[in-house]
Amino acid sequence: MKDKFYDYIQNLQNTITSKLEEVDGRATFREDIWKRPEGGGGRTRVIENGKVFEKGGVNISGVHGELPKSMQTYFGVENADFFACGLSLVLHPKNPMVPTVHANWRYFELYDKKGNIVDQWFGGGQDMTPYYLFEEDAVHFHSVCKKACDAHHPDFYSKYKKRCDAYFWNTHRHEARGIGGLFFDYCKATDEMQMKDWYNFVTTIGDSFLESYIPIVTKRNDLDFTPLQRDWQEIRRGRYVEFNLVHDKGTLFGLKTNGRIESILMSLPPHVQWRYDHQPEEGSEEAKLLEVLKKPRAWVS
Repeated sequence: MKDKFYDYIQNLQNTITSKLEEVDGRATFREDIWKRPEGGGGRTRVIENGKVFEKGGVNISGVHGELPKSMQTYFGVENADFFACGLSLVLHPKNPMVPTVHANWRYFELYDKKGNIVDQWFGGGQDMTPYYLFEEDAVHFHSVCKKACDAHHPDFYSKYKKRCDAYFWNTHRHEARGIGGLFFDYCKATDEMQMKDWYNFVTTIGDSFLESYIPIVTKRNDLDFTPLQRDWQEIRRGRYVEFNLVHDKGTLFGLKTNGRIESILMSLPPHVQWRYDHQPEEGSEEAKLLEVLKKPRAWVS
């Protein structure tokens, strides 16, 4: 399974980066091949200063070795080795009318000291973070997510949408990071879903990503914006940074397993602002966004 899924994410990385370069029309991805001293490595691709994308990364990795003590405690295991692979992407567009997007699809195995698999699971999801709310864009994004979920189980969309709303919640700000999407983790074999079924589900979600996001980019990228709207984008990016550094499990896992720091922190935007007690004007488009972030909304039924 680990070889099968790693082959999949290698091909998916090629598909996504090729399409993003086509959409940007100017910038191309810089590629870094790296190795982890403890075992494994990855392929990082970063795009910067493009016509559409100010910064973005589409990274894959496959790492293995002894699970650090802190993570053994977290997973409730002792003397365990691990293998983890996945694709992680974040895209920060220039135009504040175009939302930031994040996605991750991953697979884990845990082993005893004899090399026997003692646990295995899939995880992942995708979510969108707008700076200005176009409700039809939120509906489109969630509709594609729901269609992909519905192909595998009628309850998956509602279940994983709720988990996304709960996970991407900036607790210290009492607001969501964005308008949500999907979040699933510890997807293990059961009587109803075997590992091959979870593989098919996760790859369907991964294959749906470009359909969920690219139409929004092409629709909004040529809209005019003002310096004040750009300021708002940078202020909201600050909240994005706060979530990634304070709450995100993937970031924390990478830091605790001696992950490649440049790959881990590629999700951070290049230009950010933190203004003291900034409050948008009442009734403004900025205030409208905050109202939605305070209480997650059902975008599709």
